[in-house]
Order: sequence, then structure tokens, then C-alpha cells
Amino acid sequence: MTTARSEPAEPAPEDSGARTLESFGYAQELRRSLRLPDLVVYGLVMMLPIAPFTIFGAVFNESRGMVALTYLIGLVAMAFTALSYREMSRAFPIAGSVYSYAGRGINDKAGFLAGWAILLDYLLVPTLLYVMSAAALHALRPEVPQWCWIVMFVVVNTVINYLGIETTARLNRLFLLAELVALAVFVAFGAAAVARGENGARFSFDPLVNPDLLTPGLIFGALSVAVLSFLGFDGISTLSEEVAGGDRRLVGRATLLALCLVAGLFVVQTWIAALLVPGRTEFAGDEATNSAFYDIAWIAGGGWLKNMTAVAAALATGVANSLVAQAATSRLLFSMARDRKLPAFLAHVHPTRRTPERALLFVAAISLVLGLSFTGQVSLLSSLVNFGALFAFLLLHLAVFVHFTLRNRSTRWHLHVVAPALGAVIIGSVLWNADARAKTGGLAWLAAGVLVLVFYRLSGRGTDLNLED
Repeated sequence: MTTARSEPAEPAPEDSGARTLESFGYAQELRRSLRLPDLVVYGLVMMLPIAPFTIFGAVFNESRGMVALTYLIGLVAMAFTALSYREMSRAFPIAGSVYSYAGRGINDKAGFLAGWAILLDYLLVPTLLYVMSAAALHALRPEVPQWCWIVMFVVVNTVINYLGIETTARLNRLFLLAELVALAVFVAFGAAAVARGENGARFSFDPLVNPDLLTPGLIFGALSVAVLSFLGFDGISTLSEEVAGGDRRLVGRATLLALCLVAGLFVVQTWIAALLVPGRTEFAGDEATNSAFYDIAWIAGGGWLKNMTAVAAALATGVANSLVAQAATSRLLFSMARDRKLPAFLAHVHPTRRTPERALLFVAAISLVLGLSFTGQVSLLSSLVNFGALFAFLLLHLAVFVHFTLRNRSTRWHLHVVAPALGAVIIGSVLWNADARAKTGGLAWLAAGVLVLVFYRLSGRGTDLNLED
């Protein structure tokens, strides 16, 4: 495989044992400037620390009020997948994420299918976020059409990403700070309201575990919801080629650290929110379910707190979360196009800003078209998004086992056999019980990927990666 040699690859950190990017057959084209805090912030923004604001009611109903327990279950469940990402990111510090990991850990065909599967997730996530934010802001300003919000979000995020990864990283810190301030305000007023006994509230462990309601079936149902709530941490691995000094350890560390931090934030805010609706185990009706958190904010602090949490959730989703989602998607497209699995024009890198500019613009165009086409259809988009990521995670766990245990005879069984096996069982169970529309749409997407794979083989293009060790 031939690649443009724009500059020599940077040396690997001392004592890391890492291979240089050139040893994988690639030139160092993207700018290396991200450090551990940048990666952690990126992961936190990708997972959205105030995500429970928007889905609290649905999670509350599924868990019979034990929302905090749901997120703790999710942390344990996704930790196995995070460990697999850590191991593969150290072995293959390449921007393609699970596409590169499955391709080099198993074989080129598995890599293509993993990349194709997660493309369904990555291409639809920005669209979903824009549609969700437009719906939330339309509720506050009904005179503004939803399509106006979608266009505005797409333009703003594309310009920011186009300016370079350093600009994106700096704004990520500001966005995260704003989210944490909004979260701190809610937690402070919510805790004060609980202390005053507002709405009959009192401090208890019921949101964490209520023995009278806890059953194996409830835990299993909560597991499915919790796993989907953490999707997004995998986006950190798409920045592997932009890590300062090429330190292959940082992506794995950032992945686990971001996962643990966001889980802690999820637990704190949902615990307090659940305490403010004591004795309740569900919200009746879609309207009450969708506005549950904002109504609880009204109990805690009045109308201003309700409006603040609603606006914070809309802007965090439409700008901050969408910004990093677009960046991650463009890196995946860049990596696959560089290997000739997607049109070559997507592999172009801006000579000055060192960003995959055409991939960024392509994601913007797709998001705009789909956003305008699926305005208001949050449920349908959500069901399609999850399938691709979960299927790719299955191939990730298999790649860990094949690469480390079968191919390299690793004796670290806890990391290379037990952890990926448990992760695969958890992800497989969630996939098996996924929404019917998600499975239908996801399988259709995979079938299209198989046809593309067959076309490549018949046309002589192949799907081979540069796999020399």
C-alpha cells in the first residue's frame, strides 16, 4: 500500500515499545498536539456529562426509580469494552479505531466490517444530536423552525472543526466547564431542596438499591439502557495519530479515566433527582417522561432552574457533543479512505491546519441532509445508531483474543481472555434484545457492507491492510 510521505513519522516515546506510524505503512499527516487532559476532556464531552438531563425519565421508568444503580451497572459493563480499547490502542496507535483494531487484530475483512458497522453509528450520531437539540430549543422558542437550529449547529461545528484540532480541544474545555457549572448548580439546589424536604424528599439509598423492587429481570433491563448511555467513549481512540509525542499509552488511560469520571457524574445527578420524587417508580406518558428531569429541576429551584437545565442540555447536545462527534467521524472516514476502503478524496489533509478537511465537510453535508430529512424523528434515529457501535464492539473483543492470545500467545488471561469474553457476552445480550427497528436497519446496513466487500474482491481492489509485524 502506498501513502503520501508528507513528513517523517515522529519517534515513539522511550521505553514504550511502540511502533512508529510509518511502520504501519502510513505517513504522519495529522498534527500531534493532544495530551492526556485533552483526551479525557474530549471523551467526557463525547459522552456528555449532563446526558441524564435528556433521558432521565426513560431510564427512571426502566429501572423503577433506581437510576443511580443503572449507571453503576453501565460502568461495570462498559469497563470491559474500555479495557479492550486500551489494549488494542497500545498495540495499534492508529486513527481508525475499531476499524484498524479488528483489521489488524483479526483480518482485513473483519476490519472492513467493523469500520462499516461503526460508520452507521458515527454518521448518524451528529444527525441525532442536531435533531434532539432542535426539538428541545423548538419547545422553548416555537416560533423558530427546527430546521433553522439544525442548519446553525451544522455550520458552527463545521467551522470550528475546520480550524484545527487545537481549536476543537480548547473549545471542548470551555464546553465541559459550562456543562459542569450547570450540573453543579442543579446538584447544589437539588441537595438543598432534599435537605428542606421539598416534595417530601429525604436522603436515602433507594435510587441506588431498593431491595423491595430489585429483581434479576430489572437488572438485565437496566443493563441494556446503561450500556447505551455510555456510547461515545470509543471516540477517543480516533485521535490516536494526534497524541503529542505519539505516546500509545495515553488513549487507553484517557478512555478508562473518562468512563469512570462520567459515571460518577451520572450517579450524583440522578441520585439527587430521584430523591426529589420519593415513592415514585415511573412517569406516565411520553410528555411526562421526556420532561421529567426539567420538572424535577423546577421542584428544586423554580422556573429559572428548569429553563437553565433545558437550555444547557440542548446546547451541550447540539454544539459540544456534536462537535466531537463530527471530529471522530471525520477521522474514521479519513482512516478508511487512506486504506482505499472509501473514496480517496476523503483522505485529503489540509496542508496548514492538518485536519481531514474533506471528510469534515462530507460529515457536515450528510448531517445536514439527514437532519433536515429526519427532523423530529429522535426515536427512529436512536434505534439505528446503537446497532453499529455494539456490533463493532463485538469484533473489538474478538480482535483482542485473536491478536494477543492466539497470535502472540499472551499469558495475561485476565486482560486478553476473561475481559473480552465478559465484554462480548454483555454486548451480545444487549444486541440480542435491541429494538426490532435497530436490528432490521443494522442488519440491512451490514448486508450492504458485505456487498461492498464482495465488489472490492471481484474488482481486484481487495481490502488488505499493511499487516507486517
